[in-house]
Amino acid sequence: MPEVRIVGAAEVPYTRHPADDVSTESLLADAFVRVLADAGIERSAVDGLGVASFMLPPDRAIDLAWKIGVRARWLMDDGNGGVSGIQLLQHAARAIESGDATTIVLLSGDHFDAGGFRQMVDRYNIVTEQYLAKIPTGGPNPLFAMITRKQMDERGLTREDYGRLVVAQRRWATLNPGAVYRSPLTLQEYLDAPAVAEPLHRLDCVPVVSGADALVVSGSGDGVKIRALRSLYNYDGQRGDGLRSGIAEIADDLWRDAGVGPEDVDVISVYDDYPAMAIAQLDDLGLVPDGDIAGFLEHRVEEERLPVNTSGGQLSAGQAGCAGGMIGLVEAFAQLTGRAGGRQVENARLAVVTGYGMVLYRYGGCANAVVLEAP
Repeated sequence: MPEVRIVGAAEVPYTRHPADDVSTESLLADAFVRVLADAGIERSAVDGLGVASFMLPPDRAIDLAWKIGVRARWLMDDGNGGVSGIQLLQHAARAIESGDATTIVLLSGDHFDAGGFRQMVDRYNIVTEQYLAKIPTGGPNPLFAMITRKQMDERGLTREDYGRLVVAQRRWATLNPGAVYRSPLTLQEYLDAPAVAEPLHRLDCVPVVSGADALVVSGSGDGVKIRALRSLYNYDGQRGDGLRSGIAEIADDLWRDAGVGPEDVDVISVYDDYPAMAIAQLDDLGLVPDGDIAGFLEHRVEEERLPVNTSGGQLSAGQAGCAGGMIGLVEAFAQLTGRAGGRQVENARLAVVTGYGMVLYRYGGCANAVVLEAP
């Protein structure tokens, strides 16, 4: 059985205001060209394609495969947002192990204009379209405002605590040429940002951008190893409080499969549509063993500069639709191959990346995580 590795990664620079001729299709095609160059392979070597996008439909992966010239033995569409990157990786790895394909390119990204984003938010799923879209709520912000308030009350957190994570990620973003927001940010500036839906303020809400990410997964060559991968969807039937993600249920199996513990990882990328959910995943992974989240944020994240979301995360780099599910994988690849530039974590050997999202009725119903190892 071939040992599956990630042998290339690329990102089309994110932007808030792309040129008029930019489309979701052009971004994905650009990512395809870039990742082939990064992996050093020819288009003819690609026999599998996976695509994650909210805005590509009515086109699908087969339409894109035809347009970019891929003759595929394995093909997959995935629109599951924040978990789509790891989910594509999971299925691509299984396809290579089973002999269905040898070299698979995974593409993820979206282009939004004002009308397109509003349409996606209003038609996110049937429940949203039938009930929530008629209320001018502004998308998921009110739902996660309620979850954030609940987390504040139950875990004794303040806005300053959330700000420590946001400011720390911005510090990393200042070192990332690809981040949309790179200006240094102080805790006071975070606190002074205008309210969106209390207790969420502007800097708690992920900025919408256009962009794309890509990976090459192969059964040959040297690259980043997939040491463990676990997923769990609809883990509580939307009966919980939203403060635990499915990652809490899969964490023990993930670390057992990887043969390491949360204390062993050098780089951490958690899905960060809102600070509250990033914090929940850090806790669910076992990175806050004593349960003192406030102390963890102050001492480990702020003072010790624990390498969490070293690209700046979506909160500073931006969220390019489904690319939000792959940004952590691309950053982990850069760190584990020593190509992260000024933000490079010294001697990075192990990384953990999580996915979260797809809001159903109250909160995200999907979660997955992967542990990656340097070549």
